[in-house]
Amino acid sequence: MAEIKNYTLNFGPQHPAAHGVLRLVLELDGEVIQRADPHIGLLHRGTEKLAESKTYIQSLPYMDRLDYVSMMCNEHAYCLAIEKLLGVEVPRRAQYIRVMYSELTRLLNHLLWLGCHGLDCGAMNIFIYCFREREDLFDMYEAVSGARMHAAYFRPGGVYRDLPDRMPQYQASRIRNARAIAELNANRQGSLLDFIDDFTRRFPANVDEYETLLTDNRIWKQRTVGVGVVSPERALNLGFTGPMLRGSGIVWDLRKTQPYDVYAEVDFDVAVGVNGDTYDRYLVRIEEMRQSNRIIRQCVDWLRANPGPVITDNHKVAPPTRLDMKSRMEELIHHFKLYTEGMHVPEGEVYAAVEHPKGEFGIYLVSDGANKPYRLKIRAPGFAHLAAFDEMARGHMIADAVAIIGTMDIVFGEIDR
Repeated sequence: MAEIKNYTLNFGPQHPAAHGVLRLVLELDGEVIQRADPHIGLLHRGTEKLAESKTYIQSLPYMDRLDYVSMMCNEHAYCLAIEKLLGVEVPRRAQYIRVMYSELTRLLNHLLWLGCHGLDCGAMNIFIYCFREREDLFDMYEAVSGARMHAAYFRPGGVYRDLPDRMPQYQASRIRNARAIAELNANRQGSLLDFIDDFTRRFPANVDEYETLLTDNRIWKQRTVGVGVVSPERALNLGFTGPMLRGSGIVWDLRKTQPYDVYAEVDFDVAVGVNGDTYDRYLVRIEEMRQSNRIIRQCVDWLRANPGPVITDNHKVAPPTRLDMKSRMEELIHHFKLYTEGMHVPEGEVYAAVEHPKGEFGIYLVSDGANKPYRLKIRAPGFAHLAAFDEMARGHMIADAVAIIGTMDIVFGEIDR
């Protein structure tokens, strides 16, 4: 009788559950995975090398395009690294705005993750629910930066500009009559902070809706409980961070252990799992959304009560106001030098990390005193997670590979860089 051999299957890069450009080479025994080999590099754009030929400020928009669903969190790490080398003081209001927008970004990321993870596992409706809330979050991005996704809003020394006093309004059109437009504009009558405040009041009920759809759903539990189990020791040894590490029961959150900006002053809890499986990581991220909502509420209250500057007054780092630039010669020179030559960062090396929605996102920067980085290295959280895919998927079915890719929350912009 003929000997039955394992056969090899290409999963992706065009498979919809491969999240963009993952090519998995699966060695199968029937439908059981014996070995999984992730092939990466299909979205490599040379971000780290490009940064060496751009000024510090010109490299900032590249950060948005790394993990392209957590835009401002990437900028945050980059700005913190530059500020550490420069020794520049960031105004308190700017720190609160950054923390608020980092948490809004966490919601953006987790909503996309939840929608797509559900869709991958066969839960169709959750996708539409999540995108309903993402729309409001994109409006908050747009109000503050003019762009719905790639904001380039955080700057070394603070943020690009203060929060606007009014929200953009929907206009009447052929599709919607005046009453429908009035309903859409109901929560847009005040400032951006009023709009965010309204969102934070509605959001906990929305998270309850997601939980109604999934948490006790027996099909969801069959697809996620006991799939991709990682023990706490292995999670540490494999370099896991973020929800992947906390899902295995290890309490490690950079916002608590190494607080940056004003995280030490806001009150929130760290969500931790027990079993280290896909279901626990789902619960961790759901709880993170609730905690992020708490942080945003606190930031809104503080920002309402405390006006002030939103970027450093050191004009070697941040541009002067338009009014000063057009009325004083010194400011004009500062403005011209900053936008042509860029800032000069003192010699040295620095590592700055943030608690990104996916884990620890770090920027290692080496400066030789010039206006461009000598070397930039990005520590992407998803890279370490994907490296553990083989270990997590062994002995599972092909269908479980999809659930494991989903639980890792993989985005290839940051993995391939």
